[in-house]
Amino acid sequence: MSDLRELYQEVILDHSRQPRNFRKLPAATGEAKGDNPLCGDRVRMQVRLEDGRVSAARFVGDSCAICTASADVVVDLIAGRPRGEAAALAVADVLNVLQAEIRPTRMRCVTLPLSVLAQALGGARQP
Repeated sequence: MSDLRELYQEVILDHSRQPRNFRKLPAATGEAKGDNPLCGDRVRMQVRLEDGRVSAARFVGDSCAICTASADVVVDLIAGRPRGEAAALAVADVLNVLQAEIRPTRMRCVTLPLSVLAQALGGARQP
């Protein structure tokens, strides 16, 4: 059990301490924000669509380690995907990368970036 806990901490902490995609996205074609009042997480997802694909995505916000790691992983997973595939990204896809079992009370920390992404993709205008 201690090995699993260490792995959980390693992946989550790596993505939360050094998120690769945490910055504003110039010329975003879609953007949305959301929050989790129970945890205090606030996330803004930005996407740029070109020819029906996600050509770039980024996030900013103030969130817990799990939510920050989830947002970072979400951006990695949608890069280069068609809009429909990006919108269909599932919680299981994110959890697979995070390599963690998240307690039900913290699951909203994982799902917030996905719901905000769906809004950003839904409101995205085609260039």
